[in-house]
Amino acid sequence: MYRKDGESYFIVDAHIALWDARPENQLNIHGKQFIDCFYDYHRNLGPESEHWPYEEFLYQGGERLMKDLFTDGHVDHAVFQPARLGAFYRNGFGQTEEAFALAQKHPDKLTYNHCWDPRFEQSGLDRLRRDAERFRLKGVKLYTAEWKGDSRGYKLDDPWSRRYLETAIELGIKNIHIHKGPTIRPLDRDAFDVADVDSVASDYTELNFVVEHCGLPRLEDFCWIATQEPNVHAGLAVAIPFMHTRPRYFAQIIGELLYWLDEDRIQFSSDYALWTPRWLVERFVDFRIPEDMDEYPPLTVAQKKKILGLNAAAMYDIPVPAECALTEPAAV
Repeated sequence: MYRKDGESYFIVDAHIALWDARPENQLNIHGKQFIDCFYDYHRNLGPESEHWPYEEFLYQGGERLMKDLFTDGHVDHAVFQPARLGAFYRNGFGQTEEAFALAQKHPDKLTYNHCWDPRFEQSGLDRLRRDAERFRLKGVKLYTAEWKGDSRGYKLDDPWSRRYLETAIELGIKNIHIHKGPTIRPLDRDAFDVADVDSVASDYTELNFVVEHCGLPRLEDFCWIATQEPNVHAGLAVAIPFMHTRPRYFAQIIGELLYWLDEDRIQFSSDYALWTPRWLVERFVDFRIPEDMDEYPPLTVAQKKKILGLNAAAMYDIPVPAECALTEPAAV
């Protein structure tokens, strides 16, 4: 819990990972390209005081994750959003077994979401049923630009994608997190386009579609979709570090999201271990939209509380201490 100026903030870091990009796990040059691109984001968007040595960035481990998030980072609960990237890493990028074991050990602090790839067709659907039972899934993370064989991505509205979404509804997996953000080398930029969110959000109203990275650099496209689809939400991973490097740009991002979606459909995330949450939480609580950007109203404490944790807590049924709650609960 974070306290500032007499206010208590319940923090849910809605997008974290436990990854292994060490050379022995890299399957090919693309594994190195991917983690090197991550490291460039880490250094270019975060304060120098928060930079990690490259070797530490390749693999963090559960002990460091717990310290960075819960001991030092003000976080009350966090949600794993793994990426498999089996074409680049021998044992996958996101570490399923290690992350799940950590979530089992700390169920009050961690929720484990899993992933699927509809290009595995029926065998993948069968696996999804087993995974849903084993992990007790409430959500999944989809990486539409992931490579498989000769395929360099898929769309949410492909026929097999729809079958997976329909199965998710059947299994009670309600929260669909999708990477729709900046390109990561060597993945293809267009495979992260947000357009395919539109039709599935309309057709599967039982599901929440959390667009991670709020569609950047396609913020306008995302906003026009989200304003007409009430089950589309924005994840602030990658967007929120711009408070440091380009605060006016971040003011525009958060201002547009609040205009089109309002504060009930925006979620904080550090994208750990791209960045650690402590400085992001502290700066967001202190963040003010510049006075000369008067087309956007000031950020309120209530809005910040919803974004920093109450929205995700409502989505994942995470108990919130009374001192952190608002008079009216955050919407789901």
